Amino acid sequence: MTKDEVRLVLESITQLLELKGENPFKVRAYQNAARAIETYPGNLETAAQEGRLTEIPGIGAAIAEKLTLLLQTGRLAYYEELKAEFPAGLFELFELVGLGPKKIRALYDQLGVVSIESLELACKEGRVAPLSGFGAKTAQNILQAIEQRKSVAGSFLLGSAAELAEQLYDDLRGLPEVLQVAIGGSYRRRKEVVHDLDFVVASSQPENVTAFFITHPLVESVIVSGATKSSVRLKGGLQADLRVVSNPQYPFALNYFTGSKEHNIVLRSRALDRGWTLNEYRLGPLEGGRVQPQPIPPIVEERDLYQALGLDYIEPELRENVGEFAAAEAHTLPRLIELENLRGAFHCHTTASDGHNSLEEMAQAARELGLQYLGIADHSKSSYQAHGLQEKQLLAQIDEIDRLNATFSDFRLFSGVECDILKDGSLDYPDEILSRLDYVVASVHAVFNLPQKEMTRRIIRAISNPHVTFLGHPTGRLLLSRNPYELDMPAIIDAAAETGTIIELNANPQRLDLDWRWWPLAKQKGVRCAINPDAHRASQLHYLWFGVAAARKGWLTRAEVVNTLPLGKIEAVLAQKRNLK
Repeated sequence: MTKDEVRLVLESITQLLELKGENPFKVRAYQNAARAIETYPGNLETAAQEGRLTEIPGIGAAIAEKLTLLLQTGRLAYYEELKAEFPAGLFELFELVGLGPKKIRALYDQLGVVSIESLELACKEGRVAPLSGFGAKTAQNILQAIEQRKSVAGSFLLGSAAELAEQLYDDLRGLPEVLQVAIGGSYRRRKEVVHDLDFVVASSQPENVTAFFITHPLVESVIVSGATKSSVRLKGGLQADLRVVSNPQYPFALNYFTGSKEHNIVLRSRALDRGWTLNEYRLGPLEGGRVQPQPIPPIVEERDLYQALGLDYIEPELRENVGEFAAAEAHTLPRLIELENLRGAFHCHTTASDGHNSLEEMAQAARELGLQYLGIADHSKSSYQAHGLQEKQLLAQIDEIDRLNATFSDFRLFSGVECDILKDGSLDYPDEILSRLDYVVASVHAVFNLPQKEMTRRIIRAISNPHVTFLGHPTGRLLLSRNPYELDMPAIIDAAAETGTIIELNANPQRLDLDWRWWPLAKQKGVRCAINPDAHRASQLHYLWFGVAAARKGWLTRAEVVNTLPLGKIEAVLAQKRNLK
């Protein structure tokens, strides 16, 4: 079993124990074990074989015994017996925002709720609101969460799709029969939410490629299988489609199956203007058209197709028909930011608040990625659910960062905080505390339901503080689960430009906030971006990949992203706003 599979079993046991109302110390033991497994750098199976699981902090003897059995057999009777105590559909309720184990158990015990469908019926019949600890507002929120879940059925986060997509891509690329392969569709365009994966393959042996595809270990079921067209359902429910074409057809197929539909319509129109017809297999003369066909140049790759149509090459992320054609015609397309342009990142958490790794571990992980600096921004005191830091704890962390920095010669930790923006727009710490930090990320973490004008005023007041360097996850959205709060985003962008506040592009795949659609306006107004991972564990520094993808989709270059600056230059940017006060 993989480490993630073991962790998921432990997390499921935690949920089951909470549903049973078990001793909180027992629940916490499994929570801690799941966290320990997630951050364990070694080989779990080897540790189990050698009897070393109890050497992992957070793993006691009883849990180590169960884990050993799980790793050896792939099964755990204790887990299966716990699951058998509750209907399978009950666990879907954990997917609804605002429902925790206690409420789910109350719904199960008192109303016989065993699924989302039965919960919806109970809410609509008025049986949920009278329950102790619920009320009419809670019942209404549950119905809204159910509707939200229905609206995103069949949708998957880019971050959830990436692991499956890249593994299948790598395996296809390794086949000797495969000449070229790419993942097209919304995944290639780096949309934040995808509905399926489109694999485009060039091969002279399509039957072999198809046979490999439909029998891949990631495939849960086959929807349809053909010589050159197949569809499967991957583990987790994501659909993947395969199209196998010849090598000469490949650039046309890749372009067509990348999309977007709106982008493709304009491309076909440009082809018609030249007397050509364009489809997923070829660019050819249009017989009987109104325009005398022009000679068709050789098309070997996608770039050749754009050149033939009188355009500079348009990167896949920009293919949404939102201005890319005018720019491609005028030779003004930007050179988009690349992952390797990043020199550091801000907005990272440690075990001081709700992170899973220490300062030293976060620094080491950043250095292994080749970063020159990393900013630590644990939660402020009002985020009690995230173990926010009191003033004394924050000041002690600043001292600890200073001590660590004295041990580095080619790397630096910056001291920061993710400071809550309170309901009235004031900040969670006084200025005298904020002034001790290298930077401040100001974020909203509570009271999301203010009217648009009030929420907008709240955020503008906060970023007007000269100590606020970054506006964190500006709209508060959680993709596929929580809508953005009501905001006048153009007004926020104007205020950021006026105050010199940097707006974060939060790279967590659940957020990708600020949305890529707003970055062209922010760029026009001169607002700078920081691509931040919001990492709560060392492994989440890799979220920067998703942040760069979203930045590219927002037309950003390295010049607009502050954390492309190296040590020696980034310090002045962090201090610039407070030096203007």
